[in-house]
Amino acid sequence: MKLLNVPIIDIAPFAHGSAADKLAVATAVDQACRDIGFLVIQGHGVSPELINTVRRVSRDFFDLSLAEKQRVARPAKDVARGYIGLDEESLARSRDPSAYGSDLNESLMIGPVDEVPSDYALAPEAGQHFAPNIWPENRPGLQEAYTAYYRAMGDLAQTLMRIFAVALKLPEQHFDSLIDRHISRLRVRNYPAQVTQPMPGQIRAGAHSDYGSLTILAAEDKPGGLQVCNAAGQWVDVPIAADCFIVNIGDLLELWTNDTWVSTLHRVVNPPADVGSDSRRQSLVFFHNPNYDAKIVSLVPNDAPKYAPTTSGHHLRKLFTATQNG
Repeated sequence: MKLLNVPIIDIAPFAHGSAADKLAVATAVDQACRDIGFLVIQGHGVSPELINTVRRVSRDFFDLSLAEKQRVARPAKDVARGYIGLDEESLARSRDPSAYGSDLNESLMIGPVDEVPSDYALAPEAGQHFAPNIWPENRPGLQEAYTAYYRAMGDLAQTLMRIFAVALKLPEQHFDSLIDRHISRLRVRNYPAQVTQPMPGQIRAGAHSDYGSLTILAAEDKPGGLQVCNAAGQWVDVPIAADCFIVNIGDLLELWTNDTWVSTLHRVVNPPADVGSDSRRQSLVFFHNPNYDAKIVSLVPNDAPKYAPTTSGHHLRKLFTATQNG
């Protein structure tokens, strides 16, 4: 029977347990990825103090005036860096080009924080994936906190990709060489309190799937949250559990597994009108993306590929630019 709700899985035994412990974790993760594409993980080892620091410096940034935030505005549609305002994005458009309007959130986004060889970063096929980060001025501690968090998420993503490899009956380190120069994005989203009614059909984040290999989300338990569309076609709330991250797989893992795993539609809904004024929420979202030249071809043996081969960089650039307004 398929999972219709998002499970909570303790991944600590994978890092610290026996071979049997690793297999048990991978088996549970495999079922979640096959059935619903989402899981909540505990035992991840990331410092709560680091998470709280990123939340604090981010809240201070989003409390600035719009003019101040726009000083670090995203410089171009194909550059995934800087500030993106409330009317600048429609995530649903990645699936449906005719999707309605703009999402009710703003965000600050960075990319890789550690240098890679210049011939790799500046190669024509690299595009803007190694564009420099745009840091707000006079924001004490923000650059340091974001840098530390990006590295911590990269380490956690490597662990998750090793769990995925075991789940797919591949060598544990199968993905290591495909993510050692990853082009991931850390995006902190601010969902303002809703003091006025949204336009008809407008929500905090339209229904979409994520584009890369996996997403790691630290969410707040506030009204108007994340929902996933399960195999029965029902929208169900994703649980918010203390000291846990929400993890979902993205389109690239669906392609890699030839649809064995599902990159599931999800959305962020509006809060009930009677609590809109107390519904501000903030999400720390790490979109883990493989090296831009990682080839995405089916890993499933004896199964005719359903998709043409692509690369991580090409796929990500196409979908990110499709969602940007203006």
